[in-house]
Amino acid sequence: MKLIIAMIKPHQLPNTKKALFDANIRKMTVTNVVGCGQQGGFSEAYRGVIHEVNLIKKIRIEVAVNDEYVDETIKAIVKGSKTGNIGDGKIFVMPLERCIRIRTEENGKDAIG
Repeated sequence: MKLIIAMIKPHQLPNTKKALFDANIRKMTVTNVVGCGQQGGFSEAYRGVIHEVNLIKKIRIEVAVNDEYVDETIKAIVKGSKTGNIGDGKIFVMPLERCIRIRTEENGKDAIG
């Protein structure tokens, strides 16, 4: 089992959700976050005053999958969120030690579905 975490641009969320749904991956958690990576931020002027924006708005998508769905999930996220420009985001794949479905108390692969 793996936990896949993706940081993407907010306006790419509809495309990414569609790509995941098309790949038959429907269970996910989506969160609004801020952060900076290689992009570093930008400057903008508001009423004549220049502001440094160091933290960029992003969307964090978390998907827990069984091992056989890892590559499929990654491909769907890339397909839905890639623009080819800096700031497209990152995908992290981490081992998921245990998963329990609260309603049925199922464990492991059965709990993820």
